[in-house]
Amino acid sequence: MTGAERRQQLLDVARSLFAEKGFDGTSVEEIAQRAHVSKPVVYEHFGGKEGIYAVVVDRETRLLLDRMVSTLHGGHPRELLEQAAVALLDYVEDCHDGFRILVRDSPVASSTGTFSTLLNDIASQVEYVLAQEFDARGYDDKLAPLYAQALVGMVALTGQWWLDARKPKRDEVAAHLVNLAWNGLSNLEHKPRLRLRRS
Repeated sequence: MTGAERRQQLLDVARSLFAEKGFDGTSVEEIAQRAHVSKPVVYEHFGGKEGIYAVVVDRETRLLLDRMVSTLHGGHPRELLEQAAVALLDYVEDCHDGFRILVRDSPVASSTGTFSTLLNDIASQVEYVLAQEFDARGYDDKLAPLYAQALVGMVALTGQWWLDARKPKRDEVAAHLVNLAWNGLSNLEHKPRLRLRRS
């Protein structure tokens, strides 16, 4: 096996173990054992468990971000919302091990950070689209970041739930998400106020 092939094999084994057991539940010894190598081989390639974990998280983060960004290809804002919801649910369905790793609290700082950092990156893409729509409709476009965080959070938390539930089917889940978000967004008040009296 070449060095590059060995490195990829170790990443595949580690990804599977981190998805199954989490960072704390996985050891370098176990990664080495499943890859049929000695522990020093893992250390040689990654410097330890933190190193291999950081590479796994970074790859998953880039994969999910690339999928999300590549789906937002114009059209009506509702279509963009549908594209984003389906892209995230596609990732959950196709890369469930990767999604399990990302949604756990990351104990290791990587170049892209934790799942919340990833969601912020996605929200910034959505924020740009929302700001244009808010401006065109006479809403305060300074509030676009707040709404972007709310929308992305709603889809991401639903994705976490759906990872285990797997019912209803992906497109139905996406349709319900879009229904809630779009129909709520289509009736936004310009200056919302709480109706509850605070004591």
